[in-house]
Amino acid sequence: MKISLSSDEVAFRDELRTFYRTQIPEEIRERVKYGREISREDVVTTHKLLNDNGLAVPNWPVEWGGKDWTPMQRHIWQDEMQLASVPEPLTFNAQMVGPVIAQFGSQEIKERFLPPTAALDIWWCQGFSEPDAGSDLASLRTTAVRDGDSYIVNGQKIWTTLAQYADWIFCLVRTDPSAPKKQAGISFLLFDVKSPGVTIRPIKLIDGGHEVNEVFFENVRVPADQLVGEENMGWTYAKFLLGNERTGITAVGRSKVKLAVAKEYAARTKSGSGTLLTDPIFAARIAELENELLALELTQLRVVSQTEEGKPNPASSVLKLRGSELQQEMTELLLDIAGPDGLPVGAGDIASPEWAQRSGPAYLNYRKTTIYGGSSEVQRTIIASTILGL
Repeated sequence: MKISLSSDEVAFRDELRTFYRTQIPEEIRERVKYGREISREDVVTTHKLLNDNGLAVPNWPVEWGGKDWTPMQRHIWQDEMQLASVPEPLTFNAQMVGPVIAQFGSQEIKERFLPPTAALDIWWCQGFSEPDAGSDLASLRTTAVRDGDSYIVNGQKIWTTLAQYADWIFCLVRTDPSAPKKQAGISFLLFDVKSPGVTIRPIKLIDGGHEVNEVFFENVRVPADQLVGEENMGWTYAKFLLGNERTGITAVGRSKVKLAVAKEYAARTKSGSGTLLTDPIFAARIAELENELLALELTQLRVVSQTEEGKPNPASSVLKLRGSELQQEMTELLLDIAGPDGLPVGAGDIASPEWAQRSGPAYLNYRKTTIYGGSSEVQRTIIASTILGL
């Protein structure tokens, strides 16, 4: 097991650390660090800066902008990015559709879509989940019927994250309703969300934000040459994509930043004759979280050092499970520090700090971390079967 960096890896880390802290606008990083809203323009600015310096899509093939890095170098790239509070490259482009196109797309599809995907000249959204096909994704009902040189798409997607910003959608559609297995009749289509017949409608979340959407398709005509790979092979491509989606969900770096911010706020919060940070019970809670994060970080380093290129490591389920739980615990910690100031207030009410007002919505929003990318129940099943052999 390797838990320390070599001299070359230390130099690599320091180079990235310097770049992230000097070349990415400080005002954007501050908004990320303190949980303030970042705009579409913030994401585009950061993504393009990273891409211009070869740091947006290192997991892609080298010929399409990737890097011939070791798993440890990729880990350092992402961990240092999170520690510097840099918005990560848009996941729909960098971790989802890009790798699928690079792996399964025709040469024409690759040449057409990979460069603008890497540069975020196309903002992609993900058309997978449906009202009756979320966790059971293979039960999707959106259809694509071949009509000459096109497909005619009808159906609905839901929970489509940031579709309000998107230019294109990568979409799972049913092309063979009579296939003997439901997974066998699915294809992977790409199309412009401004195509006639596409309607995007916002969903207001429990935290009051607009992050996800419903997307409706009514006789949307999609050129057949925008099919990725082979017809009816979309389920294979989807599984490949979902494996990439789970990369980085552990988010040790982001949790470290949240814990540091929580300590900063606690040091300003009065408790008895001192501050909350000096309260023995609160200090013990902080120490426990720091130990949990350290244990997770060491486990992550062990997994990274033992991962063979191109092969999934079942221990990543441990990282996803505990990492998502700790992310939730960080938002709960911030909400507890805020106390009554975390309650929503309106105009004319007693003012409370802006960070405290954000703590409640953030806590509610982070309930999703133990669901997306494979729910905790799914991860425990994987751990039980593939690691423990139960």
